[in-house]
Amino acid sequence: MLKPDRLIPLFLTTLLLLFPNLLQAEQADVRPLSRADVIVYGATPGGFCAAIAAAREGSEVILLEPTDHIGGLNTGGLSFSDSNQTVRSTVMGLFDVWHTRIEKDYADRGITLPYKVSVKDQSKWTYEPHVAMRVTRQMLDEAGVKVLPEQRLQSVKKTGTQIKELVTSGGRFAAQVFVDGTYEGDLMAAAGVSWTIGREGKAEYGESLAGKRYPKGKMNINGFDDQGQPLPLITTTDAGPEDEGDSRVMVYSFRLCLTDEPDNRMPFPKPEHYDPARFEVVRRYVKAGGRVGWDMYPLPGGKLDGNNSIGGQFSLGLVGACNGWSEADAAGRAAIWEAHKQYTLEFYHFLTTDPVVPEKIRQQYARLGLCKDEFPKYGHFSPALYVREGRRMRGMFVLSQKDILEQPEKEDPIVISSFPIDSHDCQRVALKGGGVINEGTIFPVRRTYPKQGYAYHVPYRSILPKPDECTNLLVPVALSCTHVGISSIRVEPTWMILGQSAGIAAAMTASKNTTVQKLPYPELRERLLKRGQVLELPEVPPEPKTVSGIDPKTLPGVVLDDGAAKLKGSWSRSTNFKPYIGKGYVHDGKQGNGTASATFRFQVPHTGGYQLLMAYSAHPTRAKQVPVTVSSGTERATLTVDQTRPLPAGKRFREIGTVRLQGATETTITVSNDQTDGFVILDAIQLLPIAEK
Repeated sequence: MLKPDRLIPLFLTTLLLLFPNLLQAEQADVRPLSRADVIVYGATPGGFCAAIAAAREGSEVILLEPTDHIGGLNTGGLSFSDSNQTVRSTVMGLFDVWHTRIEKDYADRGITLPYKVSVKDQSKWTYEPHVAMRVTRQMLDEAGVKVLPEQRLQSVKKTGTQIKELVTSGGRFAAQVFVDGTYEGDLMAAAGVSWTIGREGKAEYGESLAGKRYPKGKMNINGFDDQGQPLPLITTTDAGPEDEGDSRVMVYSFRLCLTDEPDNRMPFPKPEHYDPARFEVVRRYVKAGGRVGWDMYPLPGGKLDGNNSIGGQFSLGLVGACNGWSEADAAGRAAIWEAHKQYTLEFYHFLTTDPVVPEKIRQQYARLGLCKDEFPKYGHFSPALYVREGRRMRGMFVLSQKDILEQPEKEDPIVISSFPIDSHDCQRVALKGGGVINEGTIFPVRRTYPKQGYAYHVPYRSILPKPDECTNLLVPVALSCTHVGISSIRVEPTWMILGQSAGIAAAMTASKNTTVQKLPYPELRERLLKRGQVLELPEVPPEPKTVSGIDPKTLPGVVLDDGAAKLKGSWSRSTNFKPYIGKGYVHDGKQGNGTASATFRFQVPHTGGYQLLMAYSAHPTRAKQVPVTVSSGTERATLTVDQTRPLPAGKRFREIGTVRLQGATETTITVSNDQTDGFVILDAIQLLPIAEK
């Protein structure tokens, strides 16, 4: 006879033989369940600000992050605040607090930054990644947020329109209110909330900036190999109808933290399986006079922030490779991440070793390396891929171009956004008729003076799902807007304040035991203002009245428009900066290699002295020593132009010197990019006779 203590194990064994899934089901049911008032999924800048804000309102908060990195781009390499292009007096709340803490961190160590956060000018606010991480962690700890990394979302349990529980790779999490802080909109998608991805057509929301975009000049190179196949790094031979949208998103890249200081410099890792043939299209562009590389911004500590060049034809962005990122599982994203890192290392290797790259450029990049004191856990390489655009919710209000440029005021604002509408490339097209062109860029749409984006309200409705889909979820990062809309919203200053607004709304919703849609907006507004946010649109001075193109025939003297020049080498046409003379202007793509020149041939009516003036769009990225050579009979002169210098107020030209020209004989004026250090702009040249005394 079996003893009682033997009967129970035997009974359990029999049950497992009859029902083999019983133990698995029981284990799934008893996984640890953590509860909080508010759960934020995704520790991006919008996510961690939502968590801090909710906790400061008295809520118990858990911040879940699917990776092992906290802080997204703010702590992952993006170390140059894009707020210099915003109306800084409106970019307040936790964004301002965070930057003030960074400034104090440096000051406490005896380091004075070249800016003051309290001064709301257009200066560039920069910092080192490890300082940003330290400040972020301190603020999370002080707020009492429970931070749990490596919690990848597996499923969402809902009852009706209410999320009840998140199941992650590390446990189960229940809350009254949830916030999706991911760049990709992972939680909202898993919760059955409507979303879209890619670009709308022009007609869908009446957006002139929607559809396909071709502001960059065509590269006069062959995009096909000897067998007629597109070269590597070409994404398509057919971009699709110009007025229609597609599922493509703007290019991703890494923000690299770099240095050329020997004591802190780590050599770039050599890429595995480097194939020079992959860069044949880049090689052809360089041979044609094009310049390649990336933008760099000086940081404290002798460092540089490397960023994809929005104006460059080939830069840090791996065009086309980001499509599918948001919809991919963890393994798929890991593969896309590795593909971007491999390209980054290969691109650096190309820049520093390929004979086609000018020696000056090779040496410039060879001096750079990764930083020993940044990202040691990740081999000193950035742990965060720059996800500029992911899924976008289709919520209660879809913010579009007209809400930025035409109807900026809303009845329920939770942030004032003012970054320019600004999209990077989406496609690289090999044209069957010849040439290669990048498609998708929206060059910054902003005020002429000061150079800020247009201020507009982002309404509370833009972060709310439709009430029949979910009633306890807020989506401040992958919010409800168009591709044109996200092209302005998609920067950390805006996302941080949106995150704070979502966190406060989540805490209030939980305490009132209501839904996010029924939370009274006047009460939310009052709380946002008490937490330091600005919700009144600023009064800005009217922009100077300008016209796009000025007819050269209406101007005095001899006016030589760029259209009259014989161009040699690679020039790109643009109408981005206004006003301009004629139908636009050309630029050399920041090559600086002496292969691009523009020559005017003409005659002046009389022999004598002439003022030589030049029209160009001044900007810090312009060349400082543009050579201008004048030849007229026996007279020769060489002048240099600093195109970073602004034109006189209200003037279309700036005087660059005086020359003596001979009448009834050919005069030539040549503008080149020989040893220039920025973009060379050619708009027009004007010659005004000097009265003889």
